[in-house]
Amino acid sequence: MFDLKPEFLQSVSNLEALEHRLAEDLSLLEIPPKEWVPASEYEGARILDVVIIGAGMCGLVAAAALKMLGIHNIVCVDRAPKGLEGPWVTFARMETLRSPKQLTGPALGLPALTFRAWYVAQFGTNAWEQLGKIPKNQWMDYLIWYRKVFALPVRNLVSVMNIEPVHDDLLALNVIDSGSGKAETLYARHVVLATGRDGLGGSYVPEFVESVPRKFWAHSADDIDFDALREKRVAVVGAGASAMDNAATALEAGAAKVDMIIRRKDLPRINKFTGIASQGVVQGFAGLSDEWKWKFLEHTLGAQTPPPRDSTLRVSRHPNSRFLLGTAVRGMHEEPESVVLKTSCGDLEYDFVIFATGFRVDLDRRPELVKFAPFIRFWKDVFTPEPGMENGELASSPYLGADFEFLERVPGSCPSLRLVHCFNYQATLSHGKLSGDIPAVSDGGRRLARGIARSLFVADRETHFANLVAFETPELLGDEWTDAAAAIADLQRGAAE
Repeated sequence: MFDLKPEFLQSVSNLEALEHRLAEDLSLLEIPPKEWVPASEYEGARILDVVIIGAGMCGLVAAAALKMLGIHNIVCVDRAPKGLEGPWVTFARMETLRSPKQLTGPALGLPALTFRAWYVAQFGTNAWEQLGKIPKNQWMDYLIWYRKVFALPVRNLVSVMNIEPVHDDLLALNVIDSGSGKAETLYARHVVLATGRDGLGGSYVPEFVESVPRKFWAHSADDIDFDALREKRVAVVGAGASAMDNAATALEAGAAKVDMIIRRKDLPRINKFTGIASQGVVQGFAGLSDEWKWKFLEHTLGAQTPPPRDSTLRVSRHPNSRFLLGTAVRGMHEEPESVVLKTSCGDLEYDFVIFATGFRVDLDRRPELVKFAPFIRFWKDVFTPEPGMENGELASSPYLGADFEFLERVPGSCPSLRLVHCFNYQATLSHGKLSGDIPAVSDGGRRLARGIARSLFVADRETHFANLVAFETPELLGDEWTDAAAAIADLQRGAAE
């Protein structure tokens, strides 16, 4: 029998007290409200009101926001095992989150649902005050707790193979449950893509890399065996947060040396968007004209986001690390036991190269969207920037509607496309940073949920009107008063006499 320490038992007790506090708060606010969306079926199968693809942070927030509006007939599906959703304990290799610890993130306006409340309940106020930034594994633990206390419906080990329209108001999702090995079809009135940074494509590497055997290279989001890099010569191409985190992980695993190959002559120093962070940006960005949206994002991307100071120091503190600035990679070829990077500063030989070169929209890599890809409107279809402000990443962003829904490139060509909502990083140019980063994810979730609620109500207006007409539960029974109108004539005659 285990001898549980008193501090552990106290932590459990305090967390249970927080959960009771959250439950009481929800009860006082009448959350979740009663279910109001009429149930429906298709060919004998229940139709879900919303299927959310992805059960990471954005997927959980979307589900919670829908539940808070009385939309209960929903499910999140995620191909990962429980506890491994999202990047936090998979390919996110930082030690701590970048976001300040006090940000409320996915709490949806509920104090007892914040990371701070969760942390203090277990470790105390003094520990909170001493905490610098949030360890990434603890953030994952918090999201697991978030899912539990909100009783969010999640199915793990479920992969969506494709989505196709049944008719203009219904979608069919063909999925495989890798846990049971069974294929099935889910029917949904709306689908939310909460699929992260690579949600509309995948990782990007330069074309010349793809002809080199994979034993010599990886993308920073791949499952990399860092132990195999011990005593190896490693290059990391890129200068962002993921580049630093992968370089540090390789160094800590015992790599002989790690070179940071950086095209820029200097690292970016200023995180531009942080400088104007406010509820004005959160609520107002979507109201900007296309010209102004592009102007804000083009300037931000042009300046680039600096890697976190802690991540950079995590690399530079190793004497066997080098920062090779002003070094552009122009090619790569295989040698018998190594690879050579052709750079603007000459050829460099390594045993392994990690490309921290980001992600790219490429719908050909998303089989679940194959039926819709030809019809999706992108910014390049409707907007031409001023000369000198061209940006391929922005041009390939989807041009979304007010509720994160995809819009048709040609009106009328695919009416069911409006039922698919892009609640991931690629929504940034249309909505601002509401669906990929921690700070404003609750605002994004509420905007998404309100839009879906409005759409569901409008679609079911005949049923709701019929319920209005049929509703006959009296509030008055008729015995609360006496009708004295008949006595008015007698009173008038008496007054005349």
